[in-house]
Amino acid sequence: MLARMDCLLLAAAAEGKFLGLDPHFWKIIGWMANGIFAARFLVQWYATERKGQVTIPLTFWWLSLAGSFLMLAYALCYNQDLVFIFSNAFNWIPYLRNVIIHHRHKAAHRDCAQCGAACPPVAKFCSQCGTRVEEVESSKLKAQSPK
Repeated sequence: MLARMDCLLLAAAAEGKFLGLDPHFWKIIGWMANGIFAARFLVQWYATERKGQVTIPLTFWWLSLAGSFLMLAYALCYNQDLVFIFSNAFNWIPYLRNVIIHHRHKAAHRDCAQCGAACPPVAKFCSQCGTRVEEVESSKLKAQSPK
């Protein structure tokens, strides 16, 4: 039994590396990027289950930005493979755009005079109490909408 354990330990620590992995700084950054990017799945799943319908929370987009920038840094500084660099060079753009859209949409919400709930900019009635929400000037709404 002990001989088998020694064999497993030697195999796991081949060439002084645990499981053959090199704990290089940039490899750690690359694995962190993968972990952060994969965490988006859990965040989106939890938010969807909690709400009872498909939804993509703001945290999903922030994790996307962090993971893509870390992966780009890994590609530029360590991997230096042009295919890998190019595939990560521009994927942050839609993530950033979605964060901006989310903040604009949240800023455009109006408070219900009756119950104080935040109502979407296109809502005519409050979803909480049913009170009619005041109309927003069309010029204000156009100024906040993306061009």
